[in-house]
Amino acid sequence: MTRFIFITGGVVSSLGKGLASAALGAVLQARGYSVRLRKLDPYLNVDPGTMSPYQHGEVYVTEDGAETDLDLGHYERFTGVSARQGDNVTSGRIYLDVIRRERRGGYLGKTIQVIPHVTDAIKEFILADTEDTDFVLVEIGGTVGDIEGLPFFEAIRQLGNELGRDRTMFIHLTLLPYIPTAGELKTKPTQHSVKELRSIGIQPDALLCRSDRPIPEAERAKMALFCNVRPEAVIQALDVANIYMVPLAYHEEGLDRVVMEHFGLADAPEPDLARWRDIVQRVANPEGEVTIAIVGKYVELKEAYKSLIESLAHGGIANNVRVNLDWVDAGIFESGQDPVARLENVHGILVPGGFGERGAEGKIKAITFARTHNVPYFGICFGMQMAVIEAARNLAGIEGAGSTEFGECREPVVGLLTEWVRGNRREVRGKDGDMGGTMRLGAYEAVLAEGSRVAEIYGTTHISERHRHRYEVNVNYKDRLEASGIRFSGLSPDGELPEIVEIPDHPWFVGVQFHPELKSRPFDPHPLFASFIKAAVEQSRLV
Repeated sequence: MTRFIFITGGVVSSLGKGLASAALGAVLQARGYSVRLRKLDPYLNVDPGTMSPYQHGEVYVTEDGAETDLDLGHYERFTGVSARQGDNVTSGRIYLDVIRRERRGGYLGKTIQVIPHVTDAIKEFILADTEDTDFVLVEIGGTVGDIEGLPFFEAIRQLGNELGRDRTMFIHLTLLPYIPTAGELKTKPTQHSVKELRSIGIQPDALLCRSDRPIPEAERAKMALFCNVRPEAVIQALDVANIYMVPLAYHEEGLDRVVMEHFGLADAPEPDLARWRDIVQRVANPEGEVTIAIVGKYVELKEAYKSLIESLAHGGIANNVRVNLDWVDAGIFESGQDPVARLENVHGILVPGGFGERGAEGKIKAITFARTHNVPYFGICFGMQMAVIEAARNLAGIEGAGSTEFGECREPVVGLLTEWVRGNRREVRGKDGDMGGTMRLGAYEAVLAEGSRVAEIYGTTHISERHRHRYEVNVNYKDRLEASGIRFSGLSPDGELPEIVEIPDHPWFVGVQFHPELKSRPFDPHPLFASFIKAAVEQSRLV
């Protein structure tokens, strides 16, 4: 029997519902249950693919090519369960599906309304493909009271009635602010948030209370009384030193026990959290540290690089070191700052994915520094493209080398990707087509050159990695570039699309067209990140 746990949020946004959902899923897994996590996003975009990182943060890409909310990255990293297209839905996608169905005559002439047609579509999404799962955790984006979220709250209210209490549970994540002048935590915002939730017909079964300090028993009892929740179901969620402590903290506070009691699972085994304790121990007691410069254009917004940050931490775990991140705005090198002065003390340089011309020349200057000063370099997606342009200009002598993403150029070393093969089908995109969902998205295979550095790192010559890009290195420049010393060590199976480049006589210089950070896990660090941090450790001994 599949059981559903709905996680809602109140008081303010950005409390960490995604992390809470992922951590609870991990603890339920540790008890031996299978889990699946889903996210309902109330905004009207069909998906976050066309949204600016400043609006939405990172776009997380699934194996099957869905552009999704960054919370799905938390879900995958904490549970190891690969997300799918059906694990993230927005109001935009729901309304689009309903309208398309209406245009096809699917409602037999009925008047289409939010209730029941939109809410039915939401319920169909929640229930789809869940038959073989013990627990489905469903996070509702936004904050209770948001007008755009009302259809989602109504849908889960209906499911609570239709499935019954033995199959549904509601957990409300809220905030207890500390007022310094009063010297106390305030419960009133939580009371009002629960009142708002109850006004639309949902009674929370547990409160997960974010706080920066322990919650006194008197305040917990007060919330239990006024929010109609059992005292033991008022769980404090204190700030922790790193996110991988959250599953342990939730278990210690009794959240999973409250879940087991709610569903009547009295004989549930205690969770085996040994691997989480091991991860926390490794993070808390590193044997050294390295500094990695991330040269990007959204560096003031860390949410834009969420998976990247975690993957570098995973590389540190694999090498028993702490990874310190030095965020560098690529624009400073375009304004005249010397890369040598800014980067000479770092142990590795990473240029991440991105879009647009702003900061591109600054990234190229940082790459030149990494190449000429033998500093380990890792280029991801856009970072690979800029590395190839840098090599074309400064090693192969191709004047005017550039990317058509920035406009017409004499030597289009990087150009618009218009055709590629997915399985047995050829995908075709036009320059003036839709922007949303039209990139090369999801998992694609690549073949690695025998004897290459990346083949050694992976331990195989056949890999599959997740992509999200619209531009590609032009394979027609391959021979000229390889003659200058840069090696195309990974190609698509048909040999048409460059996937990986490296410089063999450099300590560590690798560029990849895909996004390896999307497949890294704390218990299974991605081999490229583990190898990159290992090279940074070796570099730290030279600096």
